[in-house]
Amino acid sequence: MTKAITPTQREIFFDPDSFIVSKTDLKGRITYANRVFCEVAGYTEQELIGQPHSLIRHPDMPRAVFKLLWDTIQDGREVFAYVKNMARSGDYYWVFAHVTPSYDRNLQVCGFHSSRRVPKRDAVEKIIPPFYAELSRIEFSYRNAKEGLAASQQHLMKTLAASKVSYDEFVFSL
Repeated sequence: MTKAITPTQREIFFDPDSFIVSKTDLKGRITYANRVFCEVAGYTEQELIGQPHSLIRHPDMPRAVFKLLWDTIQDGREVFAYVKNMARSGDYYWVFAHVTPSYDRNLQVCGFHSSRRVPKRDAVEKIIPPFYAELSRIEFSYRNAKEGLAASQQHLMKTLAASKVSYDEFVFSL
């Protein structure tokens, strides 16, 4: 799937009693997608399997948040995060994600499991978008993407440290 998708300003909502579930391998390629994921994202299961999970990444999402997420799960820990995803149509949908490592019989990390639910409306209408926009602005203010990511990540960690909370504690406080 190489067709570029143009983001729209339309938000998709899904049933608050539903969960979007996916599994990936160690490189982030989708190995499982539930029906809700397929319906909300606008892809068939066959289209999703084998694709990088970043297929649904919305360009408004700061790279620093994904770096924090990946660093956490690759370290064998779970993480919670507010994520703005993009459907095949270009429409967006917010989720409150819980991402965990998956283990094989030898207790080695063999992939990742993500369950996403409907997020708190106040958080995605008032708090998260301006915070993520600031992180993205920092990222794009650098010519060098690596330097931009480092500066954004530093700002994220500094903001959390000033509030004396982890990212998980921050998102749960919303």
